[in-house]
Amino acid sequence: MSKKTYAMAVRDTLQSEMRRDDKVFIMGEDIEVLGGIFGCTRGLADEFGVERCFNTPISEQEMIGAGLGAACAGMRPIVELMYMDFTFVAMDQIINQVAKTRYIFGGKAKIPLVIRGQEGIGRGNAATHSQSVETIFMHFPGLKVACPSTGEDVAGLLRTAIRDDNPVMFFEHKALYSTKFEVPDDPDFMIPFGKARIAKEGKDVTIVANLLYVSRALEAAKELEKEGISAEVIDPRTLVPFDYDAVVNSVKKTGRLVTVHEAHRTAGWGAEVAAEITERAFPYLDHAPIRLGTKQCPLPFALNLENEATPQIKEIVQAAKATMYK
Repeated sequence: MSKKTYAMAVRDTLQSEMRRDDKVFIMGEDIEVLGGIFGCTRGLADEFGVERCFNTPISEQEMIGAGLGAACAGMRPIVELMYMDFTFVAMDQIINQVAKTRYIFGGKAKIPLVIRGQEGIGRGNAATHSQSVETIFMHFPGLKVACPSTGEDVAGLLRTAIRDDNPVMFFEHKALYSTKFEVPDDPDFMIPFGKARIAKEGKDVTIVANLLYVSRALEAAKELEKEGISAEVIDPRTLVPFDYDAVVNSVKKTGRLVTVHEAHRTAGWGAEVAAEITERAFPYLDHAPIRLGTKQCPLPFALNLENEATPQIKEIVQAAKATMYK
């Protein structure tokens, strides 16, 4: 294990996979010299050349289309988007082409394409550069969706994504890039998709969170412990496939469920989880599931207003306590 930042875990995993397989290459905006705005590809062009780590025009539609073509031709492209908000510029490519090509060809076409980049709050990037959009891509069959919340998960999930023969939407969080984690040094370390992580065991209430909100849920769990409430915190790691069994087994023990994410509360992935768990484990629920998410408004530029719009630790605590009463 080595201590490294979340951003360095991204970079080192990319480097490791490029050394392992010369079919892996990366393209994106400002990645050759700058390494992207968070330095996640810094130095890769020096080692592998601009044939395998190169800048693209400012056209997400072109980037995704080129990535799909390269994947169909037997390469393993990684497309870095500067902000995952910019997926909206390329939705036809992602939803109608990338997600459906393998199906259209009867499973004979392999699409080993990773679309990765950062999203989320924490820097006052305002309405069009701070959104959490991972929920949207759960809706369309053909895409896998990964959301690492730790450096270890970055390494394990990104390596799995690169070696997968299906397209993967890989969401990183800008507020985690500078956080340090213990990361395995094994160049073959992988985490299977669809296997949740029990971030903290508990017996009174289940809290399911992803990305930045895993750490916030863990902070809330510490506060709840002071009041004698034991919270179990589950990080799904991947939204597609989703480890519903882990949540069901937890709810059978606790009888209570809170979902919390940075995506908007309305039609967020927490709503899908709450509905699914209600169907699968209704007899075990002692209280209706509670969902927390960003308020239904564009994200403000001012950080104090951003905090007002997004769930805070105190709100997670309040929601968990509310489930204690019928």
